[in-house]
Amino acid sequence: MMEYSVETAVATVADRHHPTPGVPVYCPTLNILTTWKLILWMFPSTFASKYLKASQRILSLLDQCHHMRQIKQIQSHLTVSGTLLDPYVSGKIISFCATSHLDDDALFHGYSLFLRLQNRTTFIWNTMIRGFAENNQSFNAITIYKSMLDTYFPPNNYTFSFVLRACADLSDLFIGLQCHGQVIKYGWESYDFVLNGLVYLYATCNCMDSGRRLFDMSVVNRDVITWTSLISGYVRSRQVVIARKLFDQMPEKNVVSWSAMINGYVQVGMFEEALELFNCMQTCGVRPNQAGIIGALTACAFLGALDQGKWIHAYVERNKMELDRVLGTALIDMYAKCGCIETARSVFDNMSNRDVFAFTSLISGLANHGQSGSAIELFVRMQNEGVAPNEVTFICILSACSRMGLMDQGLRIFNSMNEMYGIEPGVQHYGCLVDLLGRAGMLEEVKKVVREMPMEPDSYVLGALLNACRIHGDVELGKETVESLVERSLDHGGVHVLLSNMYASANQWDGVVKVRKGMGDKNVRKIPGCSLIEVDGMVCEFVCGDRSQSHVLLEEMESWLIGIDKHLKSICFDDEF
Repeated sequence: MMEYSVETAVATVADRHHPTPGVPVYCPTLNILTTWKLILWMFPSTFASKYLKASQRILSLLDQCHHMRQIKQIQSHLTVSGTLLDPYVSGKIISFCATSHLDDDALFHGYSLFLRLQNRTTFIWNTMIRGFAENNQSFNAITIYKSMLDTYFPPNNYTFSFVLRACADLSDLFIGLQCHGQVIKYGWESYDFVLNGLVYLYATCNCMDSGRRLFDMSVVNRDVITWTSLISGYVRSRQVVIARKLFDQMPEKNVVSWSAMINGYVQVGMFEEALELFNCMQTCGVRPNQAGIIGALTACAFLGALDQGKWIHAYVERNKMELDRVLGTALIDMYAKCGCIETARSVFDNMSNRDVFAFTSLISGLANHGQSGSAIELFVRMQNEGVAPNEVTFICILSACSRMGLMDQGLRIFNSMNEMYGIEPGVQHYGCLVDLLGRAGMLEEVKKVVREMPMEPDSYVLGALLNACRIHGDVELGKETVESLVERSLDHGGVHVLLSNMYASANQWDGVVKVRKGMGDKNVRKIPGCSLIEVDGMVCEFVCGDRSQSHVLLEEMESWLIGIDKHLKSICFDDEF
């Protein structure tokens, strides 16, 4: 009879109210004012046998949840059974909401449960800190940590691993130093997770000396994460030589270490070294991850290493890697810069989820390949699909309008930046506008734009103005423009050569002599031309007039060129040479 009364009591309270700790509810079966806590206290064994086992079965369904609605259904069952009051049960739901990465709604739903929970454990505190830290809510993670200290809950080593990462993500060295002091106070400095967090903090905040001291002092506790954190810090501060020395000293490397070093080379423009390391990684039997692949694709794009880029694309398809927005955009950029614009378009079309970066990459590629009309069509499609352009998108599309001579459309797009999207035009956008108006021969309007633009014109703007002067033969304005470039120390050999050619086109030979003499007096040299060619996966660079790093087959190639020259002359093309 007693067992029946307990079940009936629980069911009665569940039917009348959502169970709330401490809120009395009249139960006719027992003829008392009762609460869930009282029922649990009066009949613990009966309740445990009837409800806690069922709750564990319900909790096992959490891993199959993909929507907030499903989580709330599970929570409702636990609420009705009364087991949501148990710290273990509530902790499971809070943990899933905080770490499942479903969405921000799940995270904040877990936080609302956390706030209502009376018996919080260190595990639950750590779970909430971790949830916010891993969901780019670092400020909230630190706020919860402060609340934890205010309620006299002692943090453990796992607490600091999450808090230090949150400080690093905010680049908040001040709070990070306080946390370091608390690490020492509580005696957790010798633990691997904490050491890694401290090294990562100092490396992220560009305090490489402090990070290196911790690293050197902790010889025993170093692991691959510690090494990689320090290497990433040196990479971030563009000290790739030191980073590579550390990388070579690593006793054990993982794919994250390889990817960090590859991307470090890419960041400082050492693209050949990046590809060399990428190839070495595969020789060592390490399967590249997405970060390493994107770094290698970026290097291929800048070097024009099409064969290597195609191999990487084939690797992605062979291993059925998801063509997400980041990887898809990297492939589009690589193919576009290597001259395969149709393949770039094919990759774009095969992407299931396209963002502003994917659109911008293809728009830029189309414009650079002389397909400005297609670039403008894609820009319109982008707007129709609800994807808002960014600053780089506008630079690309304004350049496309300039090349096609679409002045009116270009002006409308320029004006829409602020009016429709709230983007203030930058100096490069004004450079595109100057080029657009200059190509149309509207030099007075160009001078007005340069005079009234809200920032000082740079070499991009003045270079566009100088090019307009060349097109329309305005030597005087060209001379003034070059003088402006010289005043701002923005001149280089190409600027003076362009002015010299303008004088020559106008038959002003005295001006040509004067410019050339000035270049000699100032030791100004024209930037030499260069070309890249890929042979058997190796990218070779040839710079005009540079024999300091001669190719191994340079003499043989020169002899072939001489032979071709003689052959062409022998078949009556003499007046072309």
